[in-house]
Amino acid sequence: MTPQTRVAEHAFPALAAEERSAIIDAVRDFAQAEIAPHALEWDAAQHFPRDVLVRGGELGLGGLYIREDVGGSGLSRSDAVAVVEELAKADPSLAAYVTIHNMVAWMIDTYGTEDQRQEWLPKLVTMGDLGAYCLTEPGAGSDAAAIATSAIRSGDDYVLTGVKQFISGGGEASVYIVMARTGDPGARGISAFLVPDGTPGLSFGVNEHKMGWKAQPTRQVILDEVRVPASSMLGVEGQGFKIAMSALNGGRINIAACSLGGAQWALDRAVQYVQERFTFGEPLAEKQAVVFALADMATDLQAARALVRDAAYALDTKAPDVAMQCAMAKRFATDAGFRVANEALQLHGGYGYLADYGIEKVVRDLRVHQILEGTNEIMRVIIGRELLG
Repeated sequence: MTPQTRVAEHAFPALAAEERSAIIDAVRDFAQAEIAPHALEWDAAQHFPRDVLVRGGELGLGGLYIREDVGGSGLSRSDAVAVVEELAKADPSLAAYVTIHNMVAWMIDTYGTEDQRQEWLPKLVTMGDLGAYCLTEPGAGSDAAAIATSAIRSGDDYVLTGVKQFISGGGEASVYIVMARTGDPGARGISAFLVPDGTPGLSFGVNEHKMGWKAQPTRQVILDEVRVPASSMLGVEGQGFKIAMSALNGGRINIAACSLGGAQWALDRAVQYVQERFTFGEPLAEKQAVVFALADMATDLQAARALVRDAAYALDTKAPDVAMQCAMAKRFATDAGFRVANEALQLHGGYGYLADYGIEKVVRDLRVHQILEGTNEIMRVIIGRELLG
């Protein structure tokens, strides 16, 4: 069975409404009890709560759309984005890392050999082990096909040398999926490798000081003649770019769902605030400009949510235009999410600028969603090229 064949088999039906509602309720209870009360503290301290992730793993969050034979939850993408949105209402930063971890697990589940699946997935789905996705380099961001990290065959091994940039989970993960060049320049010369933590030659940069996403570590991943067996290759030689791009389709709708959750939380706070805040003798909620602003914010989020649901369904059904649909959802939802969160801050006035209210944190967290998993400018390129054939 080829890796490409396994992709076609690996799709799950959507849950019945009652079962879906029960799962969302359980995730909401977990997120509000275990994550939301601590989000501001974790942000201020740049604390990565691994113990909370393990408890999330017990709920099935470590393998949302992973097959059940290795402990995965077996959710459809349509159901998974609803779970991600609920997590992001508690903390977009931690929710985003959960989606990246799930992307790594999905890549192994979909393209890995049975030995690779059995070695890594039972531990990843519990989140006792964590995963990291290593594509971006200091000199290759949006132009992912230009990566320079090399993988040179040496007997029964490959020797990897290069630097990966902006890696979520860097220094904390147990396995790193590394895209490296095994052949000629361009996309067809790239292969994917599973690199375990602790492999000689693997090291990490300092935890980056970022505008947002402070509850998850972001480091360089440095490969200095890292030797891995040929059996560590994910998929087949030259397939790495295809694997990376197929993973990003799901990553894009997940980040879109994170934007929806964070922005919905900010909108809910704004609705509450304008009803409690009085100016010139009447509540802000009586001001037509405020009413119109709230109406536009809610409409934008609902439109974004519809695009995300459509893109998730396209993934579930292997639609031929899935890449374009995921790009549309990512572009629109992350732009709308940031805009809504920023407007919620504005409606709070000076209080929105204070850390205690949490609004400014969500604005900071959602800003990067317009950059990662492919910048929104690149999303426009994908959409435009698809339209032009």
